[in-house]
Amino acid sequence: MVEGVSLAGNFTFPGSSRNVNRMGYGAMQLAGRDGNKVVWGPPEDVEGAIAVLREAVASGVNHIDTSDFYGPHVTNQIIRKALFPYPDDLVIVTKVGAARGEDGSWFPSFSREALKAAVHDNLRNLGLEVLEMVNLRRGGVHHPAEGSIEAPLTVLAELQQQGLIRHLGLSNVTAAQIAEARRIVPIVCVQNHYNLAHRADDALIDDLARDGIAYVPFFPLGGFSPLQSATLSDTAARLGATPMQVALAWLLHRSPNILVIPGTSSLNHLRENLQAATLQIPAEALASLNSIEKES
Repeated sequence: MVEGVSLAGNFTFPGSSRNVNRMGYGAMQLAGRDGNKVVWGPPEDVEGAIAVLREAVASGVNHIDTSDFYGPHVTNQIIRKALFPYPDDLVIVTKVGAARGEDGSWFPSFSREALKAAVHDNLRNLGLEVLEMVNLRRGGVHHPAEGSIEAPLTVLAELQQQGLIRHLGLSNVTAAQIAEARRIVPIVCVQNHYNLAHRADDALIDDLARDGIAYVPFFPLGGFSPLQSATLSDTAARLGATPMQVALAWLLHRSPNILVIPGTSSLNHLRENLQAATLQIPAEALASLNSIEKES
């Protein structure tokens, strides 16, 4: 257990009484790899994955991001094995809208039948009767694609009305899609690609903050490793931190509605990530970090 980690304060999802610590955990890296198939099959060390989850929760993490298409099914089954029965304050957020091919490919999956099956897969593998939050994922691997989301979101809204889902969010979407979604059903969070060097959503983050909607950046470090930036490395050295820690801390400084979900299968990396929640970044260092986008 990591001692003295503040986890960067709390956030309350709109329309919910559930408070989460802003430093969360993303479960995607708990799945394994089979040749060129990434996020596929079980990890080499299942007990190690279980230990990471248990230490995260013991250290104060109460927001875990997952999906049943990780593995597929693997991460949710590991989460259940590690943490069930779940702590009362734990919020598990999952995603639907994609599926996996036998070759490890990722492809959209938005039919009514596929979305209903995905929700029930998540319920079964997590061992839950209701999913606290489900994000509808759209677009490509990293970037959103324009187009209406009314049809798939309406299916999820129906499942919400049936009591299978408490809250709905969106992933990999445009501002126009968010506006369309909010005319259909309340949206409590948005997950998009965003980090020090990829800041197209700056205005969107501020708009969502005014409405109390969470913004959860995925691939917040520029992939699974820190951004390759001399500015980031130099700033980290001055602060006595790692580039990963500084990149995470920058996100937490960026806006109070940003929740971070760094993922790892390593206990050491987990501890490093959690310590980022205590890292203070002076104004001059923030100014240097803000210049990274212009360098990229």
